[in-house]
Amino acid sequence: MSSSAASPMSGSASSSTGRASGKSSSFVPELQSMMFALGDARRPLHETAALVEDIVHTQLINLLQQAAEVSLLRGARVISPEDILFLMRKDKKKIRRLLKYMVFRDYKSKIIKTIDEEETLETDKFSSSNVNKRQKLAHDFLSSIDQTGEFLALLADDDVDEVKQERLERAEKQTRAMDSAQYSEFCESRQLSFSKKASKFREWLDCSSMEVKPNAVAMEILSYLAYETVAQVVDLALLVKQDMTPKAGDPFRHAISATFIQYHNSTTEVHLQGQTAAVKSNPDSPENTPPSTPTPPVSSAQLLGKPHTLALGNGGLGQETSSKLKQRKRKKSAAACGLEAQSNAIQPAHIREAIRRYSHKIGPLSPFTSAYRRNGMTFLAC
Repeated sequence: MSSSAASPMSGSASSSTGRASGKSSSFVPELQSMMFALGDARRPLHETAALVEDIVHTQLINLLQQAAEVSLLRGARVISPEDILFLMRKDKKKIRRLLKYMVFRDYKSKIIKTIDEEETLETDKFSSSNVNKRQKLAHDFLSSIDQTGEFLALLADDDVDEVKQERLERAEKQTRAMDSAQYSEFCESRQLSFSKKASKFREWLDCSSMEVKPNAVAMEILSYLAYETVAQVVDLALLVKQDMTPKAGDPFRHAISATFIQYHNSTTEVHLQGQTAAVKSNPDSPENTPPSTPTPPVSSAQLLGKPHTLALGNGGLGQETSSKLKQRKRKKSAAACGLEAQSNAIQPAHIREAIRRYSHKIGPLSPFTSAYRRNGMTFLAC
């Protein structure tokens, strides 16, 4: 694997390595909607979404290459879910999240099959291994590599996922100030995923040029991991954005040492004393000149008698001036709203700083860092 593809933030090098030549598909519009549903502003920046697309694409291309290596080692002709689960074996929290997703996919397949066949749901169908193929596949593989019982315990783990819970709480706070149109747009954005555009997703990853191609269930997992990568990038970027936003009540925001204050005050006093002495020694200074003679206030009759009085009535100069001022105020307010919306959105600098902190072994985001590294690359989704 090339070193330029090792880092998702290596600029154009990462894009050129991860993306195939002649690739035309792009997920930037979909990513903007996903980022809005995950906590970004209502109109996420195009450059930010493009940067997130490069990160996700580079991560998945590297993941696919490593899964292909694992499948070749075990003598398989296709990339199966076992190969991806093997790569994720060191991060048990994300394996548990993936297992819950596979259970959900099994239930969805059963419901769709029942609706298509117009049959009622029965308990024996739910328990059949044919229908629960994803759960059975994950159970068989994890039990084959499980020596301590930790992986099998993940299948029966019903603890609350703190990351998912935090995302749900953030979405609930985000919808409090929405009207019906905004909420409808938000719900549509929450339903977007890479799996709903399977052919475009496969083209985006350029799977046709691979010698060892992923099967259908592996593509489901890859689309899930792609969305999880977007969600995690947004989570980390929001933490960085919150960290970079100055707080009014922060006691350390304007912290200045006492020696600096003492030196600054003494220097200012000396400067002011010297300036006062220089002003008093100058006879032409304003301080040594007598005050000017006060002028009487101008009466209203004098103002009315002026030839440059503003015209009153319809079509007058005063009305034209006021209308122009109103138009300028509207333009300024619209520009201010646009700037405010852009300032509230996640910036590319927030994404880059989040990836830098995430990739650093020691730092404020080190507890969230993945346990799996290979060739210098930290994986976000697994």
